[in-house]
Amino acid sequence: MSTPEAAPALLNRRWILSGSDPRTAAKRAREAADLAREAGLPLLIAELLAARGIRNAAEAERFLHPQFDHLLDPYSMLGMEHAVARIQQAVAAHETILIYGDYDVDGTTAVVLLKTAIEMLGGQARFHVPHRLREGYGMQSDILDSAARDGVRLVISVDTGIRAFAAAEAAETQGLDLIVTDHHLPEAAVGLPKALAILNPNQADCGYACKHLCGAGVVFKLSQALLEGQDRERARTKILPSFLKMVAIATVADAVPLLGENRVFVAVGLEQLQRPVHAGLRSLMEVAKLDPARRKLHPVDVAFRIAPRINAAGRMDVASEVIELFTTKDAKRAHEIAEKLDRLNQERRDAEARMLTEIVARLEEEEFRDARCIVMDGEGWHRGVIGILASRIVDRTGKPAIVVAYEEDGIAHGSGRSIPSFHLLNALESCRDLFTRFGGHAHAVGFSLPSERVKELRARLINYAGILLKNEDLCSPLLCDALLPLDRITPAVFSWLKRLEPLGTGNVEPVFLAQNVRLTAAPRYMKEKHVRLQLAQGPRGGNLAALGWSWAERVQSMHLGEGSVVHLAYRLRENEHPEYGGLELEIAGIYPAGK
Repeated sequence: MSTPEAAPALLNRRWILSGSDPRTAAKRAREAADLAREAGLPLLIAELLAARGIRNAAEAERFLHPQFDHLLDPYSMLGMEHAVARIQQAVAAHETILIYGDYDVDGTTAVVLLKTAIEMLGGQARFHVPHRLREGYGMQSDILDSAARDGVRLVISVDTGIRAFAAAEAAETQGLDLIVTDHHLPEAAVGLPKALAILNPNQADCGYACKHLCGAGVVFKLSQALLEGQDRERARTKILPSFLKMVAIATVADAVPLLGENRVFVAVGLEQLQRPVHAGLRSLMEVAKLDPARRKLHPVDVAFRIAPRINAAGRMDVASEVIELFTTKDAKRAHEIAEKLDRLNQERRDAEARMLTEIVARLEEEEFRDARCIVMDGEGWHRGVIGILASRIVDRTGKPAIVVAYEEDGIAHGSGRSIPSFHLLNALESCRDLFTRFGGHAHAVGFSLPSERVKELRARLINYAGILLKNEDLCSPLLCDALLPLDRITPAVFSWLKRLEPLGTGNVEPVFLAQNVRLTAAPRYMKEKHVRLQLAQGPRGGNLAALGWSWAERVQSMHLGEGSVVHLAYRLRENEHPEYGGLELEIAGIYPAGK
């Protein structure tokens, strides 16, 4: 498998082979061999698990077979006892509870989960989801004031609130009890807002074992504690597994690591999504052209089919309709909302395409070409898609990126995405005096500030990144998991690899290396964009097809033909076509041997 001797020929192309560092290779090899023996695993699988932090047979069993019973005790989360007690008190006293959410997938699904749980307990819950353009992110004091005038005495934030200091003070002034449930990083320099209870595994002194829950994940733990407190058996066998449908969607959409408890959320949640009972979920799957009766759903289906349509509501219109979609019992109304979300998603894609064309052209300008952090602003840009566009810039440049949109009121709103070597929230902390609000985490941030300060923000972030980032930090290396020659690929190997699912952030699909692979035929090009190669390696043949999506131009530039020898980085796939199905490769990287 992975050997230090194989690495040098690959590193010059920024292909980084796991376990190839001589300082750690021997230790990693021993750990993998020990794990393979103890857990009865193929060495390849043991290597992949060891790279994911799995050290013993028990951990391997939990990783390879995630199940509901692996869920953590919700009361190990700091603040849970106080939060549960106050909600139970509100339910018993017939108090109306206000759930204050956010407008993205994580925030809206969290509202649905908590509202459903409270109502199952016999309580009364209303909600507020802010309008992205009119209100912006986070809790607003005027909404809390209005709730207090309506007789509300308990407010629960979901996927927001950990930096809502002004809103927390307003709640106290109005005599409101506030429970904050959030997963974003607290503001280290200031501390926590005033609240009756704060549920956030990232707060100081919280011993909760899974630190990477999304907002809906935190709300699920609160719902778990509430519902198990009423009827533990019914909650664990009937209700909570069904709740994991929403949690799985939020967990994938929010791109938190699919490790630990998140892995259980998504594994069990995807199983539940195979049997969509609710009219809203069925309608959403229909417009997304997903039929769980015909094939197994994967995180990629959630990420690229389901989540964008839910997000489109908050980006382009009113996110509150998402809550209606997932709570209505009217099948006709559910279908109407799902179709609207589908239309909004297309509008979002059109707006994104227009803005991206302008951004790509401007990236060639000297100020952006030379900067190690991109801060791109534009007039007339739709605020609902700036986060997506920041991701597009990162993909194109390998640099952290922020996209800023201006409003007529003199306020600019920004959204940023980052690279592994650059903590974006820390970067914003270095400019905290410029913002009216900001928040997020290492890889994604959002903020607002007066429009006249954008120029200074760009200058300071460019300087900050110029100090911290080296040139090698800015290239996008291809991280490869192990050497796997083509003649060692078997159906049994593929079957073992399937047990690593669900795949996603923090548990990405493995990329393998095969050196000195021979083309047994000339490349075949498809639609002038894609390429299909027929490859062989080793004494046993190892004959497999390899597909390169959008690789045609690069392969043509290599002048490959029958008999050419290449080094290949690939992912292993299964083609399910009844006539020519079977194992095949998806090209992740390729270059001629000897170059």
